[in-house]
Amino acid sequence: MKYRIGLTGGIGSGKSTVAALFREHGVAIIDCDVISHQLTQPGGMAIPVIRRTFGSRYIRASGALDRTLMRELIFSDRTAKRQLEDILHPMIREQIAVHIENVQKYDPTPPYLMIVIPLLFETLGYMGLIQRTLVVDCEESTQITRTMQRSGLDEQSVRAIMASQIMRSSRLQQADDIICNDGDLEKLSQQVNRLHQFYLAFSSGTN
Repeated sequence: MKYRIGLTGGIGSGKSTVAALFREHGVAIIDCDVISHQLTQPGGMAIPVIRRTFGSRYIRASGALDRTLMRELIFSDRTAKRQLEDILHPMIREQIAVHIENVQKYDPTPPYLMIVIPLLFETLGYMGLIQRTLVVDCEESTQITRTMQRSGLDEQSVRAIMASQIMRSSRLQQADDIICNDGDLEKLSQQVNRLHQFYLAFSSGTN
């Protein structure tokens, strides 16, 4: 069985960039956000359940989840947030297990697996899928700036998302490894290179 590392971090911390750098080393990447989007696109497995639970107004004419409306709902209604999580997270975990099995069965090349799980510490059920945790960290002001530039959300919306996630200090405390993403891409690459060598050595004894 391939060694599995859970990659997490707050919104705007740079998880996708770090994952891409590990992918350049031949590491197999499984991304929960990608799976979530697949589940909520037209014809996605989660769409019928979301429609029954929340109503058709949260589904676009295309058949995809209206993410803007749903985001507004779950940040104003904790019950709705739990309902959505109860729908999506079991499906996501099921798909992760399928991806893990496929990599192990059909692609022996990757030295280890990295699973990008934004809510790794916030949500039950994911820790059993991994053997080590890696947190991408940066200053909260940097998180806000990056997220606003990337998504077009205003500062208040970004802060609301951050408030719904685990505190930065708690995330760092639970991490096995930490990457600091406050510098430039070269410094980030150097950290990834060092950790990749460490993970190769660490996983070499895993069957």
